[in-house]
Amino acid sequence: QVQLVESGGGLVQPGGSLRLSCAASGSIFSIYTMGWYRQAPGKQRELVATMPSGGSPNYADSVKGRFTISRDNAKNAVYLQMNSLKPEDTAVYYCYAEGLGIIGTRFQAWGQGTQVTVSS
Repeated sequence: QVQLVESGGGLVQPGGSLRLSCAASGSIFSIYTMGWYRQAPGKQRELVATMPSGGSPNYADSVKGRFTISRDNAKNAVYLQMNSLKPEDTAVYYCYAEGLGIIGTRFQAWGQGTQVTVSS
């Protein structure tokens, strides 16, 4: 099994910044893609940013130019630097990973979610 543990959420004023972190552990052989999704109250979960191993990041239009995703493959970790935060960024943010387990089976895993609230 693969576990994802997120940290870094919280309350921030509009225009502020937060950095989310996520570390994967468990029976991992390799991770293809890691990323972040979010879900606001009453809305569907949506992609924020993803980053394939050795590839270019992909961002939702709503966060381009404000959010930056990065990975540390040696640590099986992914980060999301969020700048110029807006109230509409308020949501529960979920870490996501997909890859190959040590027994040769593909996996998809989600973190437990971390709350980000942007409010004055």
